[in-house]
Amino acid sequence: MAAATYRGGMTSHATEPAPTVDKTDEQWRQQLNDEEFAVLRQAATERPFTGEYVDTETEGVYQCRACGAELFRSDTKFGSHCGWPSFYAPSESDAVILREDSTLGMTRVEVLCRACHSHLGHVFHGEGYATPTDDRYCINSVSLTLEPKA
Repeated sequence: MAAATYRGGMTSHATEPAPTVDKTDEQWRQQLNDEEFAVLRQAATERPFTGEYVDTETEGVYQCRACGAELFRSDTKFGSHCGWPSFYAPSESDAVILREDSTLGMTRVEVLCRACHSHLGHVFHGEGYATPTDDRYCINSVSLTLEPKA
């Protein structure tokens, strides 16, 4: 489905809410390792099937590695076999920002942390997964931390 018609609604840089966690690149570099910085702050993608949470089935809450904001819950995680952790919905509708991404010669929908605007991955709709939303939030493991259920 073309990003311009994505049913979840998207923002542009001009209409996005300001981040509540705002740091300089230098501050992010001090906090994040090289791979985390490349993915979270420069929109890189980790190699498929290499991330810490690809096959994790631990119950808990997935948070933004950069700022700690709650993003996803384990009860929305599913096995998509795509090489990255997949979720069918964020924990709250306003936990993420959806932005059109026209890089790499295709149109996709980028997913960012609403709190700090860090790149998380992309969302795809209508791929035929048996989920309540028919969405696949394809998220880089390196952009997440998992807080296991107590």
